[in-house]
Amino acid sequence: MNLKTLAVRPDALVVTWLDDTTTTFPTLWLRDNCLSGLHPETHERLLDLLEIEESPVLTAADLTDDTAVLTYADGHISQMPATLLDQHRPGARAPDAADIPAAHWRADHGADNIPRHVAAPILADDKALQAWMSDLASFGLTIVDQLADSTDAGVSVAERVGFLRRTNFGTTFEVINKPDPNNLAYTSVALPLHTDLPNQEVPPGYQFLHCLANEATGGGSIFADGFMMAEDLRNEDPEAFDLLCNVAIPFRFHDGDADIRVHRPVITLGARGNVIEIRYNAHLAGIFDMSADQMPAYYRAYRAYMAKTRDPKYRLTLKLQGGEMVVFDNRRVLHGRDAFDPSTGFRHLHGCYVDRGEFMSRLRMLDGPAA
Repeated sequence: MNLKTLAVRPDALVVTWLDDTTTTFPTLWLRDNCLSGLHPETHERLLDLLEIEESPVLTAADLTDDTAVLTYADGHISQMPATLLDQHRPGARAPDAADIPAAHWRADHGADNIPRHVAAPILADDKALQAWMSDLASFGLTIVDQLADSTDAGVSVAERVGFLRRTNFGTTFEVINKPDPNNLAYTSVALPLHTDLPNQEVPPGYQFLHCLANEATGGGSIFADGFMMAEDLRNEDPEAFDLLCNVAIPFRFHDGDADIRVHRPVITLGARGNVIEIRYNAHLAGIFDMSADQMPAYYRAYRAYMAKTRDPKYRLTLKLQGGEMVVFDNRRVLHGRDAFDPSTGFRHLHGCYVDRGEFMSRLRMLDGPAA
């Protein structure tokens, strides 16, 4: 137990920890998080904040069996476990097994150093699953190999993580050269680096691309860490970075069956100021509609990020082999491919998506039972 002493103020509880640091817990926060206000089975909140005082008065606090027993002027008594207070100190986020820092990379990391994991252990053992998912969360890009020659093989790995995301392209999709394509992925032309489906309100999270055949000349896969490019832009050109964070642009996909569009910025920041999402796809960017006065500066910023996607110092290139599956964070890692000649051999990748929320939930459950 980290808790040493409790001190009562009418409006707060002051906790002194074993390292002699202190934390102040306002009384309204304490009442809001009293375990008596939760459903005993679902642990969802039942307490209505409007039914208690705006400033509950704390009159006593005692430490009993690693539990803070708090008494209020209205007669309410709370049992607050010391672990709850320790893990939820105001101003600090609670521990989260899914909050794995991004390890940024450039081309000098080398394609040979992309984390690799064998499919069979992932399918059979939770420890192997957790090790692979932790690498994927950190690096944003992994290769799963030794998959069976079946479209179900890659899907089985994805379903070890969570439910598949259905899009207008289906729950799974075939990346092959085919007639009458409704997406450039279904052609043999080169694809510049991009993220998939930035036109969606929430783009898919993790993408799984299982290589079943890659016999054609060309068709190498290209990957780049979009977070690294954004951070370099932040350091080199803060004005451009700020524009890409703060100005929403249109993204649109449309064919005979769908017209899906949003306005969103290219770069999204999290609460701590860190980059948490990249939306970049020059083929699905709509017609810019910011004010004419803002367009010159925005175009300069957009071109600055685009130039980084063409810079070899960010790009990892490899040619996937049958039985390999590349898995990556679609909202972080940009991907593309070299052109290929379909007359020289067959190229077939089978793909699906699992959303970030499903991925992070699975990581937390692998770490231990939910608190």
